[in-house]
Amino acid sequence: MACLHQASTPFAAPSLEVGVGTGRVAEALRLDVGADPALTALERARSRGVCAVGALGDALPFADQTFGLVVLSATLCFAPDPPALLREATRVVRDGGRVVVGIVPRESSWGRRYEEWGRAGHPFYSLARLRTVDEVRSLVEGAGLATDRVRATLWGDCDQVDAAALAVVVPTADSADDAGFVALGAVRHPTSQDWDLRP
Repeated sequence: MACLHQASTPFAAPSLEVGVGTGRVAEALRLDVGADPALTALERARSRGVCAVGALGDALPFADQTFGLVVLSATLCFAPDPPALLREATRVVRDGGRVVVGIVPRESSWGRRYEEWGRAGHPFYSLARLRTVDEVRSLVEGAGLATDRVRATLWGDCDQVDAAALAVVVPTADSADDAGFVALGAVRHPTSQDWDLRP
């Protein structure tokens, strides 16, 4: 969570997590609202104090420029249309607001492990399409956002990580593809036009 927190702050309320699931990330980061199409998971998010809304990430039921922060943590890899998901996140974040995208890089030992599980038919990871940090940065910037920070954690082999490794977060300008988790922080500048963000 420290990685997402460092990529998110500072931000103005209210805040939204797209792909909130059971609300574990939203609760830890103290986010206000969560959206997810998995209605059963949303009950758990509500029990954690998250205002949870049933919605697809590429069709959010919020007005333009509603939020000061939008977080997508391990959501992009499950999206059928990542550019549409990011355009929608850009639409609902305010000028000067932040969008944070958390990923497991494809080239990391963690990414290779998850892809191996996916090929073996894992019910969760078989649906994921992992990307490199540079690929995600390109998608983020293609949605009209400006990446201004990258934070990374879980360095090294996924079989040799202990609890202390979770607390080590490194600011990096590099691609950080060998880190197990990377958070890209981006800003919506006033030059982003809403009409540019619709498909």
